[in-house]
Amino acid sequence: MSIWEWALGAYAQPGVPEACLRLQDEYGQNTSLLLWAVYAETKDPALLARAAEAARAWDATALKPLREVRRALKPPLPPFDDEARLSLREEVKALELAAERLLLETLADLSHGQGGAHALEALEAASLAWDKPAPADALAELAAALS
Repeated sequence: MSIWEWALGAYAQPGVPEACLRLQDEYGQNTSLLLWAVYAETKDPALLARAAEAARAWDATALKPLREVRRALKPPLPPFDDEARLSLREEVKALELAAERLLLETLADLSHGQGGAHALEALEAASLAWDKPAPADALAELAAALS
């Protein structure tokens, strides 16, 4: 199963979207990096450091700018037509998803095979490789939702 198929399935599980958004919005985590770490079952610090470096670069170049535009297009913006604005927002949302997919696929190319780490171990290690680790309870919430 490709990482994208796995991620879509994981994100469809109850509680996963909420846990991911909490980690992203409240703690500044890159949820693609977190999900990849679970998929790859890795807690290897060197691999996670390379993955976090790639994710930080892609976050700054593509994900954050697209997310900011998508969110800015959410409320009405007179005199712009609401239907046209919302249509553009959907196009930006599709681009944001494409950027997330590219990041996940790039990270999957860094890891060859599964590392054997349990979900919570992988999440903790990936969060530690990110700029500022997320609280243990927020990571445990995502690990439980992924189980």
